Amino acid sequence: MKKNIHYAWIILLITFASLMLAQGIRLSFGAFLTPWEEAFQSSRAEISAVALVSYLVFGLFQPFIGRLIDRIGAKKVLMLSVLVVSLSMLVTALATKPWHLMLIYGIIASVGFGGASNVLGTVVVTKWFSAKRGLAIGMMTAGTASGQFLIVPLSIVLIHLFGWSQAVMMLGLLLLVVMVPVIYFFYASLPEERGLDPYGGTGEHTDPRQAGMEEEERPSLFAVLGGLFRRRAFLFLLLPFFVCGFTTSGLIDTHLVPFAEFCGFSAAIAGTAVSTLALFNFGGTILSGYLSDKWDSRYMLGGLYGIRALTIVILLVIIYDPVLFGFALGHSFLLMLFSVSFGVVDFSTVAPTMKLASLYFPPQALGFIIGLFFFSHQVGAALGAYVPGVLFDLTGGYDITFYMAIALCILASCMSFLLPKQEKAGQV
Repeated sequence: MKKNIHYAWIILLITFASLMLAQGIRLSFGAFLTPWEEAFQSSRAEISAVALVSYLVFGLFQPFIGRLIDRIGAKKVLMLSVLVVSLSMLVTALATKPWHLMLIYGIIASVGFGGASNVLGTVVVTKWFSAKRGLAIGMMTAGTASGQFLIVPLSIVLIHLFGWSQAVMMLGLLLLVVMVPVIYFFYASLPEERGLDPYGGTGEHTDPRQAGMEEEERPSLFAVLGGLFRRRAFLFLLLPFFVCGFTTSGLIDTHLVPFAEFCGFSAAIAGTAVSTLALFNFGGTILSGYLSDKWDSRYMLGGLYGIRALTIVILLVIIYDPVLFGFALGHSFLLMLFSVSFGVVDFSTVAPTMKLASLYFPPQALGFIIGLFFFSHQVGAALGAYVPGVLFDLTGGYDITFYMAIALCILASCMSFLLPKQEKAGQV
């Protein structure tokens, strides 16, 4: 290996690939929704309930992942998580009833998804990078977008060619054969395990309050929680991040493929729409990380949620007036327009949210607080996956869901604009 390539970039690459595959499989749920309905003769609400449980289990683990990493190390957490996901996918291929999916995918696999997540990635990047940390976090977060870009369309193709059972088995084997050995042989939790300093040097960017903090000086969990819920900065980041989960991972990532099929688009067009969305999501995520260091993140968040509301309007146009822009529904241009516009703002709220969190809250409690934000995000995602399925069964369409999503995005935008200026990070 060339001397000018720091091993931190290898760690970032492995983290990126792990999140791409694990989270890509998680985000492929929408591709399997219709095949599972047909295979198990179930309603959309019943299958969507699996996604509801999956997101809740995933979210519940977020506040505790950081603490588990501190106890056993990021390498063990990541390897065990990837192993759980891969084996769960292999067993899912044998499912014959909806409750099998609920147990295997909704609960067991989701424990693995919770470990191979952005929380772990953020902790690892913080340990390995003392310089270019923002860029590294943006690139790590883009791993999930890459999974959406590559794994979701791959799942659609595999389902079309081999059926859902063989498709889910192939995904599990891909994760087991490729990532588990790579993590075992090449991953490291800390730079000192490889006899290295973090990229950028030791302690150059370390907060002095954190570096000298003794365990007994750290605030208790109850003290942190008691102070947080009395602060506008916490609530006005937490609630919009809930909306973020509802409208992205929940609504669009789960229901875009079945919505496209509902509108008469072919599987190929639906897959192209997902790939297009993920491609622009990848670019939007990295660009957002870059701009959050240059712009006021409060106004950036407010603008992103406002734009997201406008993009969902396009889906209503597809339902009610597909020739509004002179396009015919069968030409699919409107669906692609949505994929491009929504993709740019999909995961782009993560970087400014995390940037503001690092400004508002003390470093010694930041990991737990970030876990709470991601828990809120996943609760929103759970409801965003389940509620549209219920409303679809009741009304035969998605229009009520889209009106709800637009209203929530407008509310999140207003709350973001009302965030306070930077507060003292030492307060909780």
